[in-house]
Amino acid sequence: MDAIGNGFGFSLAGLVVGTAVGATGVGGGSLMTPILILFYGISPALAVGTDLLYASISKSFGVLLHGRNGSLDWKIVGWLSAGSVPAALVTVFLLDQAGGSTPALDRLIKFTLSGAVIVTAVFTLFQELLASRLNLGRVRGELDPVMQRALTVAAGVLIGAVVTISSVGAGVIGMMILLILYPKHAPIRIVGSDLAHAVLITAIAGAGHARMGTVNYELLGWLLIGAMPGIWIGSKLGFGMNPKMLKRVIAGILIVVGSMTLWKTLHTTPSVVAGAVAR
Repeated sequence: MDAIGNGFGFSLAGLVVGTAVGATGVGGGSLMTPILILFYGISPALAVGTDLLYASISKSFGVLLHGRNGSLDWKIVGWLSAGSVPAALVTVFLLDQAGGSTPALDRLIKFTLSGAVIVTAVFTLFQELLASRLNLGRVRGELDPVMQRALTVAAGVLIGAVVTISSVGAGVIGMMILLILYPKHAPIRIVGSDLAHAVLITAIAGAGHARMGTVNYELLGWLLIGAMPGIWIGSKLGFGMNPKMLKRVIAGILIVVGSMTLWKTLHTTPSVVAGAVAR
């Protein structure tokens, strides 16, 4: 893509996704990247790279708020990063070796993206149920500290790789894993820690994509113009609406979007992909 012609349309997408994030905490890359691919025709690699920097910038404001409130556990962030940062760097290297945006790489991104979006939707639908079940864990106690740290690093590896390929996974999926691994931690500290890690890993992965040339800065600017007021509007709307209902609506949209992305991927012409692999 040489230029961004429909700036208003991209700002509208930023506004819609920003409103969803502000109201429910769900959305981000799981909505933005599929929207850019399905409705705006942006190549998957460019959509992922641009969305990673978009996520890092837009979520940084939330980290500042959590930092001021003391609702951050930097040890958790550190252990997650010990796995996610190397995984992101290795994944960026492998993507770069694959030659940037090719039909084969685009297919891989779409597969990973659709799976991550659907998993995010499922976690969103059953978030309250999982959290209530984990209350039992608060009574029994947490895992052995050594095992807990090892599993946190392993979770970081998974998140780092998936986020770098699809721009999805640092938010809801990361939070669900942390809720399981740290059942005695206050939920607000889990949210703050997950958000801080998301900002870090999306910034690193986004910088890797920028080096590969799969970031469009004009597109990024238009998205942020819409996202900033959208997050503010969403946060205001969230106070007056049923958060459970909002999350169910967002989860339903994610399932539809993820399924559409998967369908489009499965119906990609095999000969095109085979030709890309042969090169």
